[in-house]
Amino acid sequence: MTQANYNLYPEIEPFNKSWLKVSELHQIYFEECGNPEGVPVIFLHGGPGSGCNPSQRRFFDPEHYRIILLDQRGCGRSTPLGEVYENTTDDLASDIDALREHLNIAKWHVFGGSWGSTLALAYALQFTSAVKSLVLRGIFLSRPIELHWFLGEVQLFFPEPWERLCEFLPADKRHNPIEAYEVLVFSDDSALNVPAAIRWNTFESSIMSLLPREPGDDSQVNGEIELARARVQIHYIQNHCFVGHRDLLQEANQKLGHIPTTIIQGRYDMVCPPQTAWELKRAMPHAEFTMVADAGHSAMESGISRALVAATEQYKSL
Repeated sequence: MTQANYNLYPEIEPFNKSWLKVSELHQIYFEECGNPEGVPVIFLHGGPGSGCNPSQRRFFDPEHYRIILLDQRGCGRSTPLGEVYENTTDDLASDIDALREHLNIAKWHVFGGSWGSTLALAYALQFTSAVKSLVLRGIFLSRPIELHWFLGEVQLFFPEPWERLCEFLPADKRHNPIEAYEVLVFSDDSALNVPAAIRWNTFESSIMSLLPREPGDDSQVNGEIELARARVQIHYIQNHCFVGHRDLLQEANQKLGHIPTTIIQGRYDMVCPPQTAWELKRAMPHAEFTMVADAGHSAMESGISRALVAATEQYKSL
């Protein structure tokens, strides 16, 4: 099947949906789409906390690939929803490999964007022999410079979303929004935690694309899902995504040079600024690097999605 102009593939439905128990507490949701006998590829969603969605199946040729998506611990359809206990990057990497073994897969392609790019790198560094290729989009490594940008400096370009984020808080709490939101979203009071989670998540969604998005209607969102997403994300950010103590650039340079890799980045990405992708390319000189000139962070912007599908098309030869 050919795909003109590398547009997204048509919508498809899973041929398998199930859960895998990965600890006494957690079980993760996963689904398989496309060709049951095809070449396996695992999609790692962003966030942290977001969960997978049907549009993410569409980056892959369903006649060629066995497309596997999962909801990470605490996310989406995984249980317990919003749980942050026993929820670290190492836990998630181990879950991914447990799923690979559960599905009797020897090696697979690994595809991740935003937080998913961090997780893809962490997984590839720990389970290198299981990885056929890496497709990484909107690179995030949870370094202080990146967190400082997202948690403050981005207001230089998006003052309106930043103001909406902060105006929800008491005046004396606005100097450190993440600490204030952490208190609110982990509150047991649903009159506080759900509205705070919605406001927190809306901030990120409003800076995702090259052209700013208007805030949505709060009445149309699922409060339970929004709360889980905010709790997991804030838990990870407050712990530097459990990789802040590592030099992932150096590790990638030393261990991943033999793995075919494609790095795709939006020039005007305000969530994960392009400097990190550029530094990853320098650490992995063998990687193919595409800077999409007219895109921000979202994988669904046309230039980004075309580049992502082009990468999965290229790796069909492996």
